[in-house]
Amino acid sequence: MGDVLSQSEIDNLLAALSSGELDASDIKDNNEKIVKSYDFNRPSKFSKEHLRTLEIIFEHYGRLLSTSLPAYLRKNVQVEVVNAEATIYQEFTNSLSNPVLLGIVDFTPLTGNIIIEMAEKLGYTIVDRMLGGTGTPLEKSREFSEIELSIIERIYIVIVNLLAEPWANVTPLEARLQRIETNSQFAQIISPSEMSAIITMNVRIGNVEGMINVCMPYEVLEPVIDKLNTKYWYSTVKGGGDNGQSRELVEVAIAKARIPVKVELGRSTISVKDFVNIQRGDIIKLNTKVNDELGIFVGNIKKFYALPGTSSDSYAVKISQVITEEE
Repeated sequence: MGDVLSQSEIDNLLAALSSGELDASDIKDNNEKIVKSYDFNRPSKFSKEHLRTLEIIFEHYGRLLSTSLPAYLRKNVQVEVVNAEATIYQEFTNSLSNPVLLGIVDFTPLTGNIIIEMAEKLGYTIVDRMLGGTGTPLEKSREFSEIELSIIERIYIVIVNLLAEPWANVTPLEARLQRIETNSQFAQIISPSEMSAIITMNVRIGNVEGMINVCMPYEVLEPVIDKLNTKYWYSTVKGGGDNGQSRELVEVAIAKARIPVKVELGRSTISVKDFVNIQRGDIIKLNTKVNDELGIFVGNIKKFYALPGTSSDSYAVKISQVITEEE
């Protein structure tokens, strides 16, 4: 029942109607039902709860990428989930440019494939780092060569293998990279009108920044769509902390990192003319003495002093001093 008006309120209302200050249509009950339009070309198969759960899964995935990729690229890697949205597959493919890096991934045991799209400049940066460069992308885009695609494929395999752990609470995965496409026309894995969830991650490799988009069609996720809710997700997460598992993961990732170690015998400066005419048996005078300690560099950072010597039939050094950060 609505509010009951007092006699004074009724008198004021009648006076306002008589004077024209109030229109009767303004106080008429609105019994019209609000109809929400439905776009059959864009069916709402993914709810906000589904997309939020996908964000949580890929936030975990992003942390794994941040700790695992530096072991291969020897560069700091930061990954952040930007958003998760639902769109038709055609809109996703129309937003792609050529050339593009599309990893077609078999999402076993789920039926069908997903796509991991990597920004072009991230691909060039990976190639440059894997070949010993500083990780600088090309200024002008071009097609990837077969050798470059083979190098990128190694990193793609690492990226795909890391999907198993974040999805363990939803379904046990055996994801496998099928192939890499550089033309979006050859990556028609589903019908153009099929709904897909697009998870966008911002990836920074050193100073180079780019996007990785993961396209997950609804027909692939349909068997486990009921598990994509935060209530189910948190109920399956083991309680009591990680018991040091996160620390162990970091330690394993660091242990796999290959870091160059070099010993500097000394330095010398010669002219270009002398360098061009240098012959076998020539002597180059260094700025160090026989008994001087040698600097040992880990990467580009001097970490130790050592004395030269031999071990069995090989040259070796004996560490005599550890250089602390204060030094």
